Amino acid sequence: MAAPVLTSEMISTLKRLRLGCIAATLPERLVLAEKQDMPFEELLLMILTDEVARRDSAAADRRAADAGLDPSMCIELWDKTSKVSFDKRVLAELLSLRFLEAHRHISILGPVGVGKTFIANALGLVACRHGYHVQFARADETLKRLRQSRFDNSRDAEMTTLTTVDLLILDDFALEPMTKEESKDVYQLFLERTGRASMIVTSNRDTAEWLPMFDDVLLAQSAIDRFRNAAYDFVVEGESYRSRLKPALDPADPPPDSPAMKPRVNPRSRRRR
Repeated sequence: MAAPVLTSEMISTLKRLRLGCIAATLPERLVLAEKQDMPFEELLLMILTDEVARRDSAAADRRAADAGLDPSMCIELWDKTSKVSFDKRVLAELLSLRFLEAHRHISILGPVGVGKTFIANALGLVACRHGYHVQFARADETLKRLRQSRFDNSRDAEMTTLTTVDLLILDDFALEPMTKEESKDVYQLFLERTGRASMIVTSNRDTAEWLPMFDDVLLAQSAIDRFRNAAYDFVVEGESYRSRLKPALDPADPPPDSPAMKPRVNPRSRRRR
């Protein structure tokens, strides 16, 4: 049975109701309903369920984009043949997102290149799919923004965002020593989020090695103790995972001298002409 063609009136009406995307799949659904002799109520439910799923997916994509997450670093694309090791039971627990419900933290620790950022990003994407709001940033960039916010009196607003978002992900924490002001900022972040909202912190250093990175020992002890005792430890070990993300030639691609490989013109350059 050929799929029916929707009339222009039907498409126009769907768009007025902000249901225009239904038009793309409605013909196929009508064919399926006809084949299965589906009651009208079931057909209507199937169509509306499709739209709900589409909107949920679009909302999750918007949250991920707003969070600064990389969509290619999702848990489904993790290379299971990589030569890294971690506790799979802990990962399964973290993917359940129960740590978010309990306002617990996660410390993802391990040497350079084993996939800590990938896993943190993947957990952030899972959280976005389930309706949580996430913010992902390198730790040094976050501290830089807080430092700059002192000059335009926006620090309170910046800190409010950092302390209230459902999940804050700080990547590459404690790479280098922090100033007195940066130490205070980290202390405030750890203090205000512990017990109230979750954090994921990735680091090349064990939490025991964070202490010398702070300018103030007392602030460091208090901040680290609060975080560490509210956090799951997820340790990743093994060979560098980054080599698996390295670009490579696809054997199916035409050679560079093929007409199909004619260099594309940058769209912006066309506009300048």
